[in-house]
Amino acid sequence: MNDFTTEQSVSTALPFFQQRWVRIGVVVAVIVVLAVLPLLLDETSNNTLARIGVFAVAVLGLNVVMGYTGQVSLGQIFFLGFGAYVTAYGVSQGWNIVLVFLAACILPALVGLVVALAAARLGGLAIAMVTIALPLVGVPLAKRLSEFTGGSQGISARFSSVPDGIPLYTDQWQLYLVLLIGGITFVLTRNLVRGKYGRAFAIVRANEAVAGSMGVSPYRYKVLAFTIASLIGGVSGFLYMVVIQYTSPETLHFGHSITLLASMVIGGAGSIIGSILGGAYYVLVPQLTNIIDPGLTSLLQGAILLIVLFVLPRGLVSLPRVVRRLLRRSEPEPSAPMPVYTAPEETPKEKRQKR
Repeated sequence: MNDFTTEQSVSTALPFFQQRWVRIGVVVAVIVVLAVLPLLLDETSNNTLARIGVFAVAVLGLNVVMGYTGQVSLGQIFFLGFGAYVTAYGVSQGWNIVLVFLAACILPALVGLVVALAAARLGGLAIAMVTIALPLVGVPLAKRLSEFTGGSQGISARFSSVPDGIPLYTDQWQLYLVLLIGGITFVLTRNLVRGKYGRAFAIVRANEAVAGSMGVSPYRYKVLAFTIASLIGGVSGFLYMVVIQYTSPETLHFGHSITLLASMVIGGAGSIIGSILGGAYYVLVPQLTNIIDPGLTSLLQGAILLIVLFVLPRGLVSLPRVVRRLLRRSEPEPSAPMPVYTAPEETPKEKRQKR
């Protein structure tokens, strides 16, 4: 079963949010805040939020294949990097930006489909080995294909400047692009995992044998989940170029893929909100550990991961439920009411004897 979804975690923790008008009001309020926020924050804050949005989308793709379907994938960073390279190459060749976006989504999805078709029948550990190979092969491949990728020096693409006539700064415009494209991606993914495909993913994750007996093909849905995750990875790669505007073989490094996996676990597997929290972890925690001690960055990040796993095994998204349980335990148990003695009703014989 999936750990949490967006509405389940909130409504379970706070019954007040189960009311439809309250949820609609919250959604409207969030949209208004996100629309105004880029105008109120400084450049550094806007850039940080934009980067969080980029990696939240990347974690979302990983969540589709691991959190909802139960497949082990250690190569999600490859699809982010692939999408970034496609974006940079298309911009450098003067392609229409819509065509660039479609190519950045479709090409990683096609590669993911080919990989899934070959690996989905192999089983959990074999799929993990195949996905590990993606970033390991991607780095030297990016260095060799210098005509397309810029080689070891990388490639830059500046295409996200503010269009003429729009009174915004570049950092504001970039954040709006991330919010728009990322928001659409999250809404579409949420609808997917809450529909029939999401139920099929959950059955496959729980037990493949049971799924097969119910007419749900584990192979088909594994391939579908991996392809969707690859497509979402391409979207995050496009957004990466919107914000960072530069990519190199370092983007594909296997270590980033492990950090994405840790971000998904800390945020919450099988959760839409958990993907956003995972994106925040990916961006903010390294900054925090670097401030504390740059030489202990890896050690501190590992310690944070262990603490979260011990305290919140289902990730930060489960915090409201844990808090609610603690509050319930702290409440005093109501005392049992004193029994009231009621005399038994007299039988007709006893009434005659009294007379």
